[in-house]
Amino acid sequence: MMSRDRDKNDALHLFVVLSRASEWVHAHSDQAIRKYGLTRTEFGVLELLYHRGRQPIQQIGNKVLMSSGNITYVVDKLEKKQFVTRQSCAEDRRLVYAEITEKGRQFIEEVFPQHTEVIEQAVSGLSPEEREITATLLKKLGRSAQEGYK
Repeated sequence: MMSRDRDKNDALHLFVVLSRASEWVHAHSDQAIRKYGLTRTEFGVLELLYHRGRQPIQQIGNKVLMSSGNITYVVDKLEKKQFVTRQSCAEDRRLVYAEITEKGRQFIEEVFPQHTEVIEQAVSGLSPEEREITATLLKKLGRSAQEGYK
């Protein structure tokens, strides 16, 4: 029984430590992103479109970990800023794509290197080797949690 209690405590401790670390890294990122006049999700969508090309709006939410209803709102905001356009699919009118504009592309090319530096600073408490080990372990943890999700 003692071993089971220790395992539960270890799991809870890991959850708290992981959550706090994630919150602080996000705090660094969010602070930098706000300086650009965007939210974390807006930046994530813009970065996705820059690196992966046009995407069906209905699928963006899964890729940036946000609900599809919120993605429509985010794309609206990015469209008003002229960073993104919507394009209907000629073959299936129900399908609408979001695509980065030239203005959005220029914006990301300007700010992404600065954003990368902020993230590098936020995780600088780990050596490059420790970051690699941590990333490997977190991928393993994520896959396991995903497989066990019902």
